Amino acid sequence: DSIDNMPVIVGELHSMLLPAVFNIKRQNPRIKVTYIMTDGGALPMDFSKSVSYLREKKLIEGTVTFGQAFGGSLETVNIYTALIAARCIQKADIAVVTMGPGITGTGTKFGFSGIEQGPIIDAVNTLGGRALFIPRISFADPRSRHYGISHHSITVLTRIAKTRAKVILPEMEPEKKKYIMNQIKESGIDKQHDVFVVEDVKSVEDNITYYEHEITTMGRDFSQDREFFLAAGAAGFAAVELLDK
Repeated sequence: DSIDNMPVIVGELHSMLLPAVFNIKRQNPRIKVTYIMTDGGALPMDFSKSVSYLREKKLIEGTVTFGQAFGGSLETVNIYTALIAARCIQKADIAVVTMGPGITGTGTKFGFSGIEQGPIIDAVNTLGGRALFIPRISFADPRSRHYGISHHSITVLTRIAKTRAKVILPEMEPEKKKYIMNQIKESGIDKQHDVFVVEDVKSVEDNITYYEHEITTMGRDFSQDREFFLAAGAAGFAAVELLDK
C-alpha cells in the first residue's frame, strides 16, 4: 500500500538510465537500486544493452517490468504494483523508471509514448513516494520542439501530471540556463512543480565518466549532447541527497 517515501526517478528515454544510476552508485555503492521498465518502448528487457551492463557490473540490485513489458526479475501488472515490488520485495532504496529502448513520437502535442511519465508521477505520489523528474534537455537536437526543454517534458509537467514532482536541473552555462529558466516560467512549470538545480555539476559529470562506458542518445554521445546526460545524472545525484532528508 506504500513505498514509504522512496525516491523514484522518472525519465522519458531509455538513454537516461545509465547516467542516473551511475550518479547513485558512484556516490554510495551500498544504495540498492531497482530499474523499472515500462512498456512505452521495447517490450523485452533483454533487448537492452544498458541493463545487461548494469547487471554485469552489479550497479542495479533488481529489475521490474510491468504491463506488456517482460523479462524483469519481477513482472507486474502496472506501475503501482511495479513500485510496490521494487520497494517491498526487492527492498530498493531508489527506483529508476523509464521505458525500454525506443520511443514513439509523432511531432504532435500529445502523440508520444513518453506521455506515460505523467501517470507515473501520480502513481509515485499516490503510494507515498517522492518523484524526481528528469527533464529532456538538449541544445544539440536539430528539431526546434526538442531544443532546450523538450515539448515532451513541458506537456507532461503542465498538462498530464496531476500531482507535484521535483524537476531536477543541472547547473549550466549562463545563456543556456537563462533559456531553460525562461521556458520554465513561460510554461508555468515552476508553479506546478518544485524546480531544483544541482550546482555540483562537476561531480555529476565525473560520476558519469568514471565508469568509462559509452553512452549515447539519438546517436549523440556525451560530448555532443552534454546537457541531456547531465540532467539525467543530476537526478541520480539529487536522489542520493534526498535519502538523507
